[in-house]
Amino acid sequence: MTYDPAGSVPASEALFARANAVIPGGVNSPVRAFAAVGGTPRFIASAQGAYLTDADGNRYVDLICSWGPMLLGHAHPEVQAAVAAAITRGTSYGAPTQPEVELAEEIVGRTPVEKVRFVSSGTEATMSAIRLARGFTGRDLIIKFAGNYHGHVDSLLAAAGSGLATLGVSSTPGVPASSAGQTIVLPYNDRAAVTAAFAAHGDQIAALITEASPGNMGVVPPAPGFNAFLAETCTRHGALFISDEVMTGFRAAREGQWELDGKVEGWKPDLVTFGKVMGGGLPAAAFGGRADVMAMLSPAGPVYQAGTLSGNPIATTAGLTTLRLATDEVYARINRAADLITNGIGDALGKVGVAHAIQRTGTMFSVFFCDGPVTNFDEAKRTNDQAYAAFFHSMMSQGVYLPPSAYEAWFLSSAHDETAVAQVLEALPSAAEAAGRVIA
Repeated sequence: MTYDPAGSVPASEALFARANAVIPGGVNSPVRAFAAVGGTPRFIASAQGAYLTDADGNRYVDLICSWGPMLLGHAHPEVQAAVAAAITRGTSYGAPTQPEVELAEEIVGRTPVEKVRFVSSGTEATMSAIRLARGFTGRDLIIKFAGNYHGHVDSLLAAAGSGLATLGVSSTPGVPASSAGQTIVLPYNDRAAVTAAFAAHGDQIAALITEASPGNMGVVPPAPGFNAFLAETCTRHGALFISDEVMTGFRAAREGQWELDGKVEGWKPDLVTFGKVMGGGLPAAAFGGRADVMAMLSPAGPVYQAGTLSGNPIATTAGLTTLRLATDEVYARINRAADLITNGIGDALGKVGVAHAIQRTGTMFSVFFCDGPVTNFDEAKRTNDQAYAAFFHSMMSQGVYLPPSAYEAWFLSSAHDETAVAQVLEALPSAAEAAGRVIA
């Protein structure tokens, strides 16, 4: 494992020590602790555009973008101005507001959902979608895929990606067997397994949930036609197809992953979950779908769902402003930067003979330190974690901040200009050599 030299980031070291005294593990989301790569987690003091600045004054090109939300870059002036104006009118009312109506209209206008309900996190969105699917169908079983992560919902933590993949655990204490027992976990991209599960349990399955294009075991895109197959199979058996676009929504493309496959192939999910980009960097998420399914939600229907801060006016203002600014040119700009960086990674690793697979969906990508392609969770786990850690620390020492886990997606923003991209490209050769030394 590669570690930071002792005393190299004293302010972050001191803050991490203080945090460990009062916060479990010193962080509020496990991947931030650098457990998978070693060293001291950087405590961030500020961010601007494509850059982060830590508590020690070190500046980094940010290839995490708050794990996806910062599509326009940090501290975008128009988003900041809209949020600042909204704050002068109060921060929370516990009553309906105009921004939530306008954000709902924006989401309905550019995705396949007919109605949408706001919550405060992606976990709440998937939890609520599962409850709604069970209420609508009168069934209990849920199908999910190994390596897909849908938030820390009890029934969906089995064989999950994201932090559980990073920590190398397949489930978590505290989840009752009765809850996990309502979940069928299948290998991703495996049509035969899906067909067999529905043949055995079809009349008991309320929903199948999948990341629209998984990014929580690294980026592992669906095989061509796989999502269409899932949608058709669910329809045939009276189950709901839930497309989790918390990560990919408004990030992979302007209309999310659906733009890249469902819109082209002519299918629509029954329910969709959103988060990250739609909150513009503030806590906001949503779930939406067919009008007849959404009509089951209280107060219109019997399936209860509520939240004190759901539709918060500050968060919905940030999200609405972000989505309105997220034009086709924004996505084209991000894709150009992603092209340059992924090509640079491939060239650098190829020159030193390091086995790798660079996988991408829309503007999102990740690097596996193993032969590819990677099509499911078992294959993703073949990545060389030690090589990634060496690569990570070399990049960080050169001012490039990567995900501190081999099992996470990399994200760019429209603020990643030629200067930021050039810094990334300049750092790659020595990082590739560092990874190569681990493997040799």
